[in-house]
Amino acid sequence: MNRRPTLLAALTLTAAAALTLSACGSDDSSKNKDKDKDNGKVAGADTGAGNASSSASAQQAAGRPEIKLPSDLIMTFEGGKTGDAVKDAVLADNAERMRSVNAAIAGTDPEAKALNFYNTGRALEAAAIWVDKFKKADLGITGTIRYYDRTVTLDGSKAASVVFCADESKGYAKDLKTNKPKVTTPSDEDFILYNTRLEKNSDEVWQTTRIVSTAGAKQCLK
Repeated sequence: MNRRPTLLAALTLTAAAALTLSACGSDDSSKNKDKDKDNGKVAGADTGAGNASSSASAQQAAGRPEIKLPSDLIMTFEGGKTGDAVKDAVLADNAERMRSVNAAIAGTDPEAKALNFYNTGRALEAAAIWVDKFKKADLGITGTIRYYDRTVTLDGSKAASVVFCADESKGYAKDLKTNKPKVTTPSDEDFILYNTRLEKNSDEVWQTTRIVSTAGAKQCLK
């Protein structure tokens, strides 16, 4: 999408899918198709954030890291209740995954605890690269991002896929030196299709293992 500033425009992880503001790094790169990377931990993100609010699910789940977002960043997730307890758990951890990346970018999770908790494998590697690009460019994140049309498909008892859309037309990169958003003209590229794979670990957490993002997807243009 066009939310990123010019200096990040050329920094893509895949030729087919553009990196978006909250894309959290698509892992659809040729170098990753040969084999999965080791599940290494991510170094801490940049620090600095004002008042923050906690995500409700993280507060209620014992043993899970608390995710805080800055007051100028709003992330909304539609369709979290399907009537199926397993699918609802997958959707909940999918949402926390998206929050964890933006918390690392915003600096409200300086040790990237949530990022490591909700990501593993290729998804963790891609998220780390994406967060680092913001850190090196001295950028944060602000605005409103809406996630919708979230569909879960179970693959046995320990794997699932979640396909969903994101409206990032009101989400922006923020210059941390001036504390001002880098506002650009909205376009179809602001509507992103995400295709993710999640696997349940021994702690009953649905970790995202792979994520691919496609900007300007027709099914998300609504």
